[in-house]
Amino acid sequence: MNVRWLLPLLVVSLLPAQKKRAARDPAAGRLITEFPVPDVPPLNVAEASTKAIKGVLRLQEDGSQWPYEGVYREDRGLLPVGYRIGGTAITIMGLVAAPGYRKDTSRVAAVERGIKFVLETLNHDRMQEGFIGGYDVRGWGHIYALTCFLHLRDARLVPKNMTEDVADKTKWLVKTLCDSAIPTSGGWNYSRRAGYKSPKSRASTFMTAPALQALFHAKKRGYSVPDSVVEEALTALGRARTKVGGYSYGAGAKNLNDVPDAELRFMDLAGSSAARAAVCETTLLLAGRGDKERHLAALKLFFKHWDDLAVRKSQRGTHIKPYGIAPYYFMFGHLYCAQAIEQVEDKAQREEFREQMRQILARSVDETGTWNDRQFGRSAGYGTGMALMTAHMPGLPRPHAWRPGQAPVRGK
Repeated sequence: MNVRWLLPLLVVSLLPAQKKRAARDPAAGRLITEFPVPDVPPLNVAEASTKAIKGVLRLQEDGSQWPYEGVYREDRGLLPVGYRIGGTAITIMGLVAAPGYRKDTSRVAAVERGIKFVLETLNHDRMQEGFIGGYDVRGWGHIYALTCFLHLRDARLVPKNMTEDVADKTKWLVKTLCDSAIPTSGGWNYSRRAGYKSPKSRASTFMTAPALQALFHAKKRGYSVPDSVVEEALTALGRARTKVGGYSYGAGAKNLNDVPDAELRFMDLAGSSAARAAVCETTLLLAGRGDKERHLAALKLFFKHWDDLAVRKSQRGTHIKPYGIAPYYFMFGHLYCAQAIEQVEDKAQREEFREQMRQILARSVDETGTWNDRQFGRSAGYGTGMALMTAHMPGLPRPHAWRPGQAPVRGK
C-alpha cells in the first residue's frame, strides 16, 4: 500500500531515491540494529492493541486524518493527496479490526471523522480520473478507500448520515479503479513512464494484487467489474512469478516463470519479493489460478527473509541492494502474510504460522506501542493500522474469491 492498508497502502511510497534530511524525526519508527534479530515472547495481542489504539488516536491530524508520509511530494512539495486518503483508510480499518470497537466511543468518533475526511478528499482534483505526469500515486488512495468502504458497509459501520455518500463513492471508486487499469498488459502502477494508457507500462505486483482483491470484493457486492480488467491483471501477476517462487517488482511483457535467479534484476530476486509474494499468491488462489504449494512457499519466504526486511525498517533510502527492499514493504508484508496464513487449510500449521507472526510483531513494535516502518513520525498511523489488522486477522472476514461472469444483483 506507499499507502496505508498494505502498499502497503501501502501503503505506500515507491520512489527511486530519497534525499537525506539533517535530523531524524524523533517520532520516527525504531531502527532495528541487531541481526539476526533476537527472539522475544510473542505479542500479547489484547494488551498491545489497547496501547496501539491509544497511540493511533493521538496521531490523528486536524481531528480528521492519518496521512501516510513517504519521500514523494506533489504540487510544490505537498504530501500527496492519495497518501492522505490511503493512510487514513488503512488506519480506519485497523481501528475497526480490534475487538470492542462499537462500544469504544473514542474510536467510533475518530473513525467517523476519518470517513468524512476520505469522502471529502476524494473530490480533490488529484483524485479524479486520469494520470498526471509519469509518476502518480492517486491509485493507492482509490484502492484503500474502496477496500475500507466495502468492509465498513459489510460490517454496517458506516455512520447513518454518511450512508448515501459512502455508497455513491464506492460505486465511483469501482469504476475509477477499473478505468485506470493498464490496457492489454493489465494491472496497475503508480509509475507509467511509457504513458498513462500505454500497454507498455509494467504492472506493479504489490499494487495490482490489493487492487484485484478490492475488485473481487466489489463484484461480490454486485458492482460491475469487467472480466477483461481482472483477467488481464491476473495474467500480469502470473507472468511476474519467478522460478524460485518470488515475484518481480514490475510485471513486464516477458514471462519470468522459467528465468534462472541469476538472470533476474536485483529488485526481482526472491529476497526482494518476500513482502509481496504472499499477497500475489493469495490473489491468484482466490481467482482459481493459484497453487496451494506455491502459496505455502510464499509464506515461508516471508519468514525466511524477515531479517532482510527488518534491515530496511524505518531507514532512509528506498531500493537499496542487494534486494532492493524499501522500508514501505515492511508492514505491508506483515498484513498480507497474515491474510495468507488464514488461507492455510491445516489447522495446526495455520496456528504455527500465527504464532510466528505474533512473535515478529513483538520484535518490531516501537516504544510508544505503535508500529512505523518509515522515518516519518506521522506514518505510525498507517503502520499501526496494518499491525492491528495483522494481529486480529484470524477474526476478520476472509477475502472474496473471483469468478468471471455476471455479478450477483444487490442493492447499493
